[in-house]
Amino acid sequence: MMDRILEPELMDDPLQAEVYARADFAEENQGFVDRFREYFPDFSGGRVLDLGCGPADIPIRFARLYPACQVVGIDASAPMIRLGEQAVKQAGLADRITLSCERIDAVPGARIADAAMSNSLLHHLPNPLQFWHKLWLLVKPGSPVLVMDLLRPDSPEEAQAIVDRYAAGEPDILRRDFYNSLLAAFTEDEVTTQLARMNLTRLLIDIPDDRHWVVGGVIY
Repeated sequence: MMDRILEPELMDDPLQAEVYARADFAEENQGFVDRFREYFPDFSGGRVLDLGCGPADIPIRFARLYPACQVVGIDASAPMIRLGEQAVKQAGLADRITLSCERIDAVPGARIADAAMSNSLLHHLPNPLQFWHKLWLLVKPGSPVLVMDLLRPDSPEEAQAIVDRYAAGEPDILRRDFYNSLLAAFTEDEVTTQLARMNLTRLLIDIPDDRHWVVGGVIY
């Protein structure tokens, strides 16, 4: 098993952000939102945090699925937030989606959300325990949370094979980012250990395919 290789924490290159925003993640993002509904069939509304919201595709899909929700998207990349604000405006959802450019550890407040989600943020962070602690801090007791990210393969060769399998026709910049993200990702055992260390063992981990893990459950 290869060691984790960190990638840059922020996607602050406007070109990189633009390529990412233009890429077709519709299936993955809709799948993430659908999974939230599947995990938490009784959830209907409230204030929802999206940590690492990127260009706001997931907040938009979530707001459409849950008309009684206010979504707060947080991302530390200014170019991403700018693209997200354009997308939110275009979707006609500026009254229900707020985006904020800040680092996760700097988000103020405690017990401010009725639910939280995060897709593909954790692998960017040097210290994953800070993320899980912040997640626990931000949600009200009894709140559903769903976190999804990439799964680190056993070798650089396997990472390259995954990129070739799923991103063959994508721009080079996206293929490079995907490869680097796989190397920076966590294994199932590492995520399980993180949850145990933060006393979040009520959250359960699932491996839905060959390149993702998903953690879901209710935080008390």
